[in-house]
Amino acid sequence: MHAGILLLELGAVLLGLGVLGALALRGGISPIPLYLIAGLAFGTGGILPLATSEEFIKVGAELGVIMLLLTLGLEYNADELVTSLRGNLRGGLVDLVLNAAPGAVAALLLGWGPVAAVAMAGVTYATSSGITAKVLSDLGWIGNRETPVVLSLLVFEDLTMALYLPILTAVLAGASLLSGAVTVGIALATVSVVLVFALRYGRLIERFVASPNSEVLLLKVVGLALLVAGIAQQLQVSAAVGAFLVGIALSGELAEGARALLEPLRDLFAAVFFVFFGLQTDPKAILPVAGLAALLALVSMITKLVTGAYAARRAGIAKAGQARAGIALIPRGEFNIVIAGLAVAAGVHPDLGPLAAAYVLILAAFGPLAARLVQPLITAIARRT
Repeated sequence: MHAGILLLELGAVLLGLGVLGALALRGGISPIPLYLIAGLAFGTGGILPLATSEEFIKVGAELGVIMLLLTLGLEYNADELVTSLRGNLRGGLVDLVLNAAPGAVAALLLGWGPVAAVAMAGVTYATSSGITAKVLSDLGWIGNRETPVVLSLLVFEDLTMALYLPILTAVLAGASLLSGAVTVGIALATVSVVLVFALRYGRLIERFVASPNSEVLLLKVVGLALLVAGIAQQLQVSAAVGAFLVGIALSGELAEGARALLEPLRDLFAAVFFVFFGLQTDPKAILPVAGLAALLALVSMITKLVTGAYAARRAGIAKAGQARAGIALIPRGEFNIVIAGLAVAAGVHPDLGPLAAAYVLILAAFGPLAARLVQPLITAIARRT
C-alpha cells in the first residue's frame, strides 16, 4: 500500500509539473515560479500535503542541485573563466557589492544576525543564468553587442558562487574561526587545483569520459559528477561546487554532447528541487513578508540595472544596450533557492525561507515580463541615440 501511494503521489506531482511547464511555455514565462507555487500547495500548510513521497523528493532535489551546477559548468571551460575573471573583474566586483548588499543589509536591519546576512547576500546577488539565457534567446538579443557583457557577468557570478558556497556552508555549520578558515582554505585549494588541472590536463579527463555511445557517456559524466560531489561534501566543500567543477573540466564537442544528454535529466530534477523548496515553506508564512520581499525585489531590480549599465558603458555600448544589459540581469532563480535551501536546512531564521521564496517568485516572473514590456521603450531609445 505504501509503495502504491508513493507512486501515486510522485506520478501526480510530475504530471502536474508537466502541465505547469506547458502553461509557462504558452505564456512565455519561466516555469520556476509555478514549480515553487506547486511546492507550496503540497507542503506543510498547503492545500494537499504529501503523505509519503517527501523523502524521495528530497533525494531528487539534491540530484537537481548537482545536475543544475553540472550543466552550468559545461557551459564554460577553464580558459573562459580565467579570461572572464581578468577582463571583467571591475564589473564583476561592482555586481557583487551592489547586489549582495541589499540582502545583507535587510537581514541585519531585521535583527536576523550575521549568519542570515551572509545567506541573504547570496540570495539577492546571483542572477538566474537559465532564465536570462532564455530571455536573450526569446527576444532575439543573442547577437547584440551587450550580450557578451551580460554573459561575462554571469560567468563571474558562477565563479564567485563556487567560492561563496563553501564559505556559506562553514558559516551555517557554526564552525569556529580556525575550522572555518580551514574549510574555506580547502575550498579555495580545490577550486584552484581543478581549474589548473582542467587548463593543463583537461584532455586526459575528456579521454576518460568520452564514448561514441550516448548511454555510456551519460553514465560516465553523471557518475563522475556524483563521485566528485560526494568527495567535495566529505571535505566540507559544497557538493554543488564539485559538480560545477566537473562541468568546467569538460569542454568542446564532448561538453556539448554531454549537455544535450543531460538537459532532460536536469530539467526533471531541477523541477523537483524547486518543488522541494516549496514543500519546506509554509504558504501562511509568506504573507507577512510579502511587502518586504516586494521592496527587496524593487531594490534588486535597480541595482542590477545599474550593474548592467555600468558594465556595458565600460564596453563602449550605447544607452539602449546598457538598458538591455541591466534588464537581462534581473531574474533570480536557481542559485538563490539553493542558497536559501541551505539556510533553511540549517535553521537560520524561520522567515528567511518564506522571504526568499516570495523574492524569487517576484523576480523569476517579473524579470522576463519586464524585458518584454520595455522592449518598445528600448527601441525608441536606440532610434534617438
